Amino acid sequence: MFPPRRRAAVSHLSRNCSVFQLFFLALLLGFASLLWLQLSCSGEGARQGRGVAAPDPLKPCPWESRASWAEDPSWGPHRLALLIPFRERFEELLAFVPHMHRFLSRKRIRHHIFVLNQVDHYRFNRASLINVGFLESGNDTDYIAMHDVDLLPRNEELDYGFPEAGPFHVASPELHPLYHYKTYVGGILLLTKQHYEMCNGMSNRFWGWGREDDEFYRRIKGAGLQLFRPSGIKTGYKTFQHLHDPAWRKRDQKRIATQKQEQFKVDRDGGLSNVRYQVESRTSLTVAGAPCTVLNVLLDCDTSETPWCTFS
Repeated sequence: MFPPRRRAAVSHLSRNCSVFQLFFLALLLGFASLLWLQLSCSGEGARQGRGVAAPDPLKPCPWESRASWAEDPSWGPHRLALLIPFRERFEELLAFVPHMHRFLSRKRIRHHIFVLNQVDHYRFNRASLINVGFLESGNDTDYIAMHDVDLLPRNEELDYGFPEAGPFHVASPELHPLYHYKTYVGGILLLTKQHYEMCNGMSNRFWGWGREDDEFYRRIKGAGLQLFRPSGIKTGYKTFQHLHDPAWRKRDQKRIATQKQEQFKVDRDGGLSNVRYQVESRTSLTVAGAPCTVLNVLLDCDTSETPWCTFS
């Protein structure tokens, strides 16, 4: 038997060991939890190969930061401005921003997501919003993606890299779930900023839904640029997830005044050089941990030129 003083010392030592063991166990569990979070949010833990994977748009990746881009040369020298024309489709935006941030981060593509929110009372003008996004995206980005908010890439083999040779149509007719005609360039289109300027951007005459992409196809050809599309993608029409529900949210396809005749004409004068707008506010925020910038944009319309910009 130990004397009382020795027994007290042994008891004290035993308690210290128990506390140390609990502290060590807590550290171990904390590290394991953080490791699991990083692997699950980036998709590396579940992905066994390249191909289609169902998107999980609401898991943030807190360790992915812009600071790592400057420190890690494997991210490459180019930076993408992801331009999202937008109006009142918040449920799609909540899925889009974190999905695209994770998708591009896994591919080590430096990027900045710009949500171009049209807040005026005119009809929606996707092309003008893309022109605004181009002008407001800053000099630290050198190429753009004209990207629909309701189209999520699901195949890891899709290329979002710098399109040096010419415009690259990611959502090609062979892959887009809805549009399959050969001159289609909508959905997702990548261009260097130099090539977009060569086209004078997009026409500002298209108010309402549709036709602005068809006119831009003619601009690409008129600028002498070659259009490229993905090859070797075997997932077909399942390559993208299309979030839009036309039964719940109808598109503005109304044709007003002479719009039906004018929509098939080539706009030889208007575009990037004469888009009229005001940025009401610019807000940096995160969606499920993914960073983006929201620009509230007021477009301007000359009703003598395009009377179909209003609903009346």
